[in-house]
Amino acid sequence: MKILIIENVWMGSAKYGFFDKTLLTTFSILPMLYARQIAAITPKNHSVTFINERYAKIDFEEPYDIVNINFTTSTAPRAYEIADTFRTKDVTVVLSGLHASCLPEEAKQHADSVLLGRGETNWLKLLDDYEKNKLKPFYKHLDYNNSLHIPPTNVSLPGFVITGAIEATRGCPYQCEFCPETKISGGSHFYARPVEEVIDEIKSIPQKTIMFYDSSLTINPKYSKDLFRKMKGLKKKFFCNGNSNVLANDLELVELSKEAGCVAWLIGFESISQETIDEIGKTTNKVDEYKQAVKNIHDEGMAVIGCFIFGFDTDKPSVFNETLQVIKELEIDVADFCILTPFPGTPIFNRLEKDGRILTKDWSKYTLKNVVFKPKNMSSDELLDGVRKMYINFYSTQYTVKRVVKSLHLGLYPYLVVLARNAVAKMNSRRLST
Repeated sequence: MKILIIENVWMGSAKYGFFDKTLLTTFSILPMLYARQIAAITPKNHSVTFINERYAKIDFEEPYDIVNINFTTSTAPRAYEIADTFRTKDVTVVLSGLHASCLPEEAKQHADSVLLGRGETNWLKLLDDYEKNKLKPFYKHLDYNNSLHIPPTNVSLPGFVITGAIEATRGCPYQCEFCPETKISGGSHFYARPVEEVIDEIKSIPQKTIMFYDSSLTINPKYSKDLFRKMKGLKKKFFCNGNSNVLANDLELVELSKEAGCVAWLIGFESISQETIDEIGKTTNKVDEYKQAVKNIHDEGMAVIGCFIFGFDTDKPSVFNETLQVIKELEIDVADFCILTPFPGTPIFNRLEKDGRILTKDWSKYTLKNVVFKPKNMSSDELLDGVRKMYINFYSTQYTVKRVVKSLHLGLYPYLVVLARNAVAKMNSRRLST
């Protein structure tokens, strides 16, 4: 069969400049992991074309048998446009990804079949059914077990890529009310690949630097410690996600991560208010442990990248100045500031829709940079302006230079991560709109 796998990265009206595209690709942020995994496990007897819209235009005249389009909520309009075009040419279309899993009936209007959950667990079954003319409208997620593993991700990509990508574990059991990852089929089920399998894949990755796409490498500290011990001597550098509670209290894990080659930890702090943390169900976060978590990471010569979200019902206009002050006190190296986005399928979306507070279902606006719901304790303009000011103040030239220069003492690789992520944050700030 002739198969086309499309990763749709179109972001509404946002435009990627040459520098933006190069930076995102170089550090393995584009393309995303899922489409790579689907491409990697497709049987070699099929002819597979992998297209990321960032790299190349789609040839709608090519005689494909199946087109698999993987997309997120903000890219749904473009994904449906692509799907509809192929279907007018009698090409079988499969839709997959977070949005398709959350709203399968909507996706099915534009597809012959929909892969639910992560998808790669049933992709091979779908291909087999297609060849037997028994294609089903929906393919449910299959649980991972000893015989069903998370697939490898090492596929050849166009462009200059200096950071490889891998996934050692999948799923998050904490189920924060705003997170779409845990609300898809199988999303809250935590599964860890055999460590030796992960090590073998790491060895096969040509790049010296790796990005772990795991939701968090602190969910199972025992597993991560074993992984880090076995990574010693591989001469790889990497950055990964973690939760503040473990990073604040498990110094052995932090030390082992450094010895394994970690250069930066990405932490979802979300808020500096414990009331807000409790309200959203972020059980891993204790605000009074933030400082210790950052200190532990810095003491081992690694950088800290923090994520903060604004617009929760407990947030008031004062939250912006208060957060900025705390971030500076914590000496966080890089910070991402997001507008709370109630993605379809999440508890927060259902609650806000019930209360009549969803302002639009134009999915192209669901980018974490637009206000798509009515905040409780501030206006939409106050929320948008507040996040804008966070970027302006935190990424002012003087403060940014000071942070970047200070990161030099962490070492070359942490410094390069801080430098690059500051550039990415600058890029994100330009996409804030009404």
